[in-house]
Amino acid sequence: MRQGRRHVDVEQRPIWELQVVDLSNVDTIARALDLDENVARLLVQRGIRTIEEARRFLCPAADQLHDPFLLPDAEIAIDRLLVAVERGERIAIHGDYDVDGVTATVLLRRVLDLIGADVFHFIPHRLTDGYGLQVGGIDRLHQEGATVVVTVDCGIRSLGAAERARALNIDLIVTDHHEPGDVLPDALAVINPRRKDASYPFRDLSGAGISFKLAQGICKRLNRSEWVPALMKIAAIGTVADVVCLQGENRTIAKLGLDGLTAGRHTRGLEALLEVSKLAGKRITSEDVGFRLAPRLNAAGRLSSAELAAQLLLSTESSSVSTCAALAKELDDLNMQRRELERDGTKSVYESLGELERPCYVVWSTDWHRGVIGIIASRLAERFRRPAIVIAVEGDDAYGSGRSIPGFDLLSALDGCSDLLVQYGGHRQAVGLRLSSGDIEAFRQHFEKYVGERLVAADCEPLLIVDAEIEFGSITQKFVRDVQRLEPFGKGNSRPLFTASGVRVVDGPHLVKSEHLRMTLGQGGKRFQAIAWGAASELGRFGSKGARSLKVAFSVTENTFREKTTTQLTIADVKEDD
Repeated sequence: MRQGRRHVDVEQRPIWELQVVDLSNVDTIARALDLDENVARLLVQRGIRTIEEARRFLCPAADQLHDPFLLPDAEIAIDRLLVAVERGERIAIHGDYDVDGVTATVLLRRVLDLIGADVFHFIPHRLTDGYGLQVGGIDRLHQEGATVVVTVDCGIRSLGAAERARALNIDLIVTDHHEPGDVLPDALAVINPRRKDASYPFRDLSGAGISFKLAQGICKRLNRSEWVPALMKIAAIGTVADVVCLQGENRTIAKLGLDGLTAGRHTRGLEALLEVSKLAGKRITSEDVGFRLAPRLNAAGRLSSAELAAQLLLSTESSSVSTCAALAKELDDLNMQRRELERDGTKSVYESLGELERPCYVVWSTDWHRGVIGIIASRLAERFRRPAIVIAVEGDDAYGSGRSIPGFDLLSALDGCSDLLVQYGGHRQAVGLRLSSGDIEAFRQHFEKYVGERLVAADCEPLLIVDAEIEFGSITQKFVRDVQRLEPFGKGNSRPLFTASGVRVVDGPHLVKSEHLRMTLGQGGKRFQAIAWGAASELGRFGSKGARSLKVAFSVTENTFREKTTTQLTIADVKEDD
């Protein structure tokens, strides 16, 4: 790696980088939309230059959704599905076992059920079926009588499976958001906005987002627009869970879907999921999806069968409340098991690493559960700020999951090692792969050499992007409400991060659950409760009550406890004041 250090300093504090913004349009936008000036500044920092752009960003509406028929092959696919319904042909939906794949399966299954289709779905089992559309999966669906197969969140690189479908006279419709290879599958239709020949206005849809667009097209063709809001709730869960960029059409889907999740009314299955996640009757945010709903839905595909999650989300009024509650409880229990496996696996990985710095990390073991290696890879990449691939070895076969750091294209790195891989796919930042156990060491060497020649040292430095420096006195109720108007937060629209100088700890810090720190911060006579997640080991950096003046990087949130809502600061980092 160019300009590297010999050792990775995991304790290195992040560099604070204050965003620079052209202030010329801030006052105009603030006055026109009755926004706090600090929040108007945040809009401009997000590339918004006009009042109309700001209005559309703050108030996404259904008319901002693009015409689904602009997607490549969408019209071909919808025509074929409607003919299949009219003729009574069996339609199979082939999904994927993560949240994006499950929600994509559910919303397309729901709309086809509503129009009277003879439809069933198949979601591969992570351990027994493996990832993606495979020849065996096509054979299975053919045996069950399918003449039309629709993939969701998979299939874009499944050339062999597409050939098998054609040989069996199955009309294959591929819907996928992953990066296509040099050759598209030989299918009736390939719906992917990332196709080189695609002219669709937005290319960053999730798998659930593309499935939603297909469902939206069916609704449009049949004049059933009233079905779209309910479908958008499911699409929003998949969109947020897959950590796609929450700009453009993704923002519209996520915002309207989250508003629908907050407002209700829901199917019995969705209601049970919200109940077990302790979100029933509450305002649902993207953080709630990411930290409460998605982990429970994902746990099914990680440790058991993703069919559990699909069954719950497909449960309507015909399902009993007790059955839905039992399914939701099973997902909750699996999620607790997942946490234990993740904790043990992550500890084992850390203990296995040597001290010598590497440009990337490729680790493997026969002891790690295949269902949690993706999470462990994320922890590894985040802690050491290097691309990481974690491999579960199961006899002669090995299954890997990789995560990258901003600025490094992990999928291209696998392209450079493709001769050692049986199967692989994914995105710039997240990949999955399968290889022979005997090829792991050769793969590690090849991958490490590829990364080492291309990784830039600056990309490995911890960086904290700060939106603005503000005074505590600026954090008014209106400011907090206006910040909320920027939601949903996520990739491409991060929760705003602020800094304040001359801050003192006026109460605490107090240890919370042996992991976190809670305290009261004060500046210029104004005080706020603050929380520093996972900062128990850094207690000394905060000092004691009134000890010294600090510079604090923080986000502004609300905390509701016993039906009382207060403004709370979430601390990202602290350092001694200049």
